[in-house]
Amino acid sequence: MTQDANSSNGVISHTNHNTVVSPLNRAAEVDDLIVAVKSLLLPFIKSADDAAPERAAGGNLTSQSTVLVDSHPPKALAERLAFSLPERDGRGRDGLLDTIQNLLKYSVNTWDQGFLDKLYSSTNAVGVVSELVLSVLNTNLHVYNVSPALTVIERQTAKSFAALFGFNGPRAGGVTCQGGSSSNLTSLVIARNTLYPDTKLNGNGTYNFVLFTSQHGHYSVEKAATTLGLGKAAVVSVPVDEAGCMIPSALREAVIQAKSDGKTPLYVNATAGTTVLGSYDPFRTISAVCKEFNLWFHIDGSWGGSAILSSTQRQKLDGAELANSLTINPHKMLNVPVTCSFLLTDDLSIFKEANTLAAGYLFHDGDDEEGEEEDKEYWDLADLTLQCGRRGDALKLALAWVYYGAGGFEKQIDHAFAMASYLATLVQQHPDFELVSSNPPPCLQICFYYAPGGVLADDKRENTRRTSAIVKKLVPRGFMIDYSPGPQGSFFRVVVNCQTLEGTVEGLLKGLEEVGRGVAV
Repeated sequence: MTQDANSSNGVISHTNHNTVVSPLNRAAEVDDLIVAVKSLLLPFIKSADDAAPERAAGGNLTSQSTVLVDSHPPKALAERLAFSLPERDGRGRDGLLDTIQNLLKYSVNTWDQGFLDKLYSSTNAVGVVSELVLSVLNTNLHVYNVSPALTVIERQTAKSFAALFGFNGPRAGGVTCQGGSSSNLTSLVIARNTLYPDTKLNGNGTYNFVLFTSQHGHYSVEKAATTLGLGKAAVVSVPVDEAGCMIPSALREAVIQAKSDGKTPLYVNATAGTTVLGSYDPFRTISAVCKEFNLWFHIDGSWGGSAILSSTQRQKLDGAELANSLTINPHKMLNVPVTCSFLLTDDLSIFKEANTLAAGYLFHDGDDEEGEEEDKEYWDLADLTLQCGRRGDALKLALAWVYYGAGGFEKQIDHAFAMASYLATLVQQHPDFELVSSNPPPCLQICFYYAPGGVLADDKRENTRRTSAIVKKLVPRGFMIDYSPGPQGSFFRVVVNCQTLEGTVEGLLKGLEEVGRGVAV
């Protein structure tokens, strides 16, 4: 009896108890597909480079399709893509390449200079390489024995990153999580389990925990509260000042009020670079409130934390070393591939104690811990996090750090902040726009209204209509920007990045000016 199992990676034949294995062919198959896909990817990236002069001129004026995006409503795009999965036999190499080509055709090209929409942008050459390396390794960083090199790299990268913020304890460092929201959630779990150890076994029980974050804080804090069974109502929104920074005296009053209501204040989330205005909270004074009431002090630096790498910007993070934990996302300001988020601390033993659970089939009797109790090092990283399956996201930052160096990061960040200030100045000087942000802006987003002749509409709805209409009309020109609710209706929120060119900033203003004339009443 003969049974054959065919694949492109070899043939296994069983004949009369004899097994014949033909040579594997995986390396050649990978080489073939990489070369083929490379022929699709490089033109995609190059098209964005080639379109830069067009953006500097104010955008594309000749068609509805741009390098940035071939835009269609959801149902229309679904029809155009005609994407389906084979029910039986695969479509092979040709089917794969056709699918990738369509994916590229109808995706937003974040390499395009006109992508100024969110708190991230394209990656770069070293980012592409890091993703390729991680894909080839396909390693799970849960226990050391299956991920030795990547574990060492994650630990060292996190330790070096933590040191920038003043976390210099013997067990200072951090771990990567699945994104900023995951890092913030993990910090809340650690806070609860550390300050109230019985909750790790019994849950929230009779505790009526309260969390505090600013009015401009990220919604992930509320998401974390619902995940932990605290509910959205457990999150107290603390007032901010005119610059969008949390008011420490208002925080203190909120904590006192919660205690008088019989609740248990637990956790304060301060922000380094709020989502809309880019504001940095006053960390030292917030820390003082946390120490007074024994609250966990967390800093969400997902967006603005990377400013620590710039000698001209890092003063915005003064007092960050006082935090119990800090989130930072290199996939935002540093152009590291999505996702790459770190949760940093001055003492990893707290992460270990808060998250560890007995799993003898995975963690083998603490064999990963070296040294005396006071200086143990933890090598099975899943024992410090909520995740078991963990990708080697730290490698993305590590390789970029090796490639550019801290000095290279500083130059990129300083350039981005210079572009933000330049755009703010152009807006401030233009008769048809009203700047909402300060100049220079605290972070890399610039917020402003369209105000023809320097006059905003009295009706907030009209200002919102103008803003949203202009944003939509910019897309065919090759620019994507965002907008947010404001005191006089929605305003523009433009986010520059480390690769934004001066000409792009000038071209955006040209495009806004021309489109604006067509939507004003």
